[in-house]
Amino acid sequence: MARRLFAGAWLRKPHHAQVRFSYMRMKYLFISWLVVFIGSWVMYVQYSTYTELCRGHDCRKIICDKYKTGVIDGSACSSLCAKETLYFGKCLSTKPNNQMYLGIWGNLQGVIKCQMEEAARLDFGTDPEPRKEIILFDKPTRGTTVEKFKEMVYSFFKAKLGEQGNLSELVNIILSFADGNKDGRVSLPEAKSAWALLQLDEFLLMVMLQDKEHTPKLMGFCGDLYVIERVEYTSLYGISLPWMIELLIPSGFRRSMDQWFTPSWPRKAKIAIGLLEFVEDIFHGPYGNFLMCDTSARNLGYNDKYDLKMMDMRKIVPEMNLKEMIKDRPCESDMDCVYGTDCRTLCDQSKMRCTTEVIQPNLAKVCQLLKDYLLRGAPSDIHEELEKQLYLCIALKVSANQMEMEHSLILNNLKTLLWKKISHTTDS
Repeated sequence: MARRLFAGAWLRKPHHAQVRFSYMRMKYLFISWLVVFIGSWVMYVQYSTYTELCRGHDCRKIICDKYKTGVIDGSACSSLCAKETLYFGKCLSTKPNNQMYLGIWGNLQGVIKCQMEEAARLDFGTDPEPRKEIILFDKPTRGTTVEKFKEMVYSFFKAKLGEQGNLSELVNIILSFADGNKDGRVSLPEAKSAWALLQLDEFLLMVMLQDKEHTPKLMGFCGDLYVIERVEYTSLYGISLPWMIELLIPSGFRRSMDQWFTPSWPRKAKIAIGLLEFVEDIFHGPYGNFLMCDTSARNLGYNDKYDLKMMDMRKIVPEMNLKEMIKDRPCESDMDCVYGTDCRTLCDQSKMRCTTEVIQPNLAKVCQLLKDYLLRGAPSDIHEELEKQLYLCIALKVSANQMEMEHSLILNNLKTLLWKKISHTTDS
């Protein structure tokens, strides 16, 4: 009897083992299928995001079609569309409407910027509308003389920047830049390109500040596409990750990573001094006051000598232009009176309209950005004074009495404090 039971058990054992093996195989097959499915879905989402963000082929086609039909011209047109010595490289775009690529122009490296949009106005709270081909490059019209074009540009500057005594000088600078082939005259296609570029606040500011150290140099243009010098480090923190990885990293962990990869403190101090100098450049400069409406680390970069370079100036706008746009804007709360992320005015509850006075000056917003950046690793002998000056800076208000005097005093104190500490080092 016992032998029969043992034999039965022995006979049943392979069957159980076979069932167990089949179950394990099904389990692994299911897990493998799930991994492949999730991986494929992630790759599809990433690819879809990439193809939406990176539309360099479309941008190049639009520009070159206009160039080949004689509508536009510029210093980069021949290299981009005829000789093909200006290449689109790695995609750096963060929004579909604003295309940005690393570029190679002969032996030079630069950054290509192309506007897939109609950017002729500020649009509060929404992204710019897609580029409208029908009205792009429509001015100036055929038959417009150079003198008439100069009057157009002067009137444009007057409306955008206000009454400035040296607007005529700025007009001449624009005409000199518009002469892409340097033949001493501005052709109609060149004038159309220049007019389209003038609608972009970033381009206008770059032209105004071309002699300033912290503005990237303009290398050329074609239509409303323009090429600027390449900056080695494209973030204040010095770390730039591929866009696929950026999407997968939690924001809190990314902030910690930023702090790990910052340069040494003397180098951070030099970069910060550069940013403070840039604030000086646009604060009541020769062509009026400009407001920084997106004070973000990703908009700042620096070169291998740790000189600050502004990477993205699209949200730096003329104060007069901003006030005109936001004046009497309907609102229910102060949150309705915001442009970009950092230009805020108050909502007048009695009129339910936005006021025109921006609350924080540029310097206060910059100091808020620099606070943790500079205090982390700051030398002990200046840490307390540096913290004090930064908090005084952050507390600055546009409406304060003698704001301009306080602004200048705090800015100079910060620059002096930082410079004294690094002036004797190799980083200076």
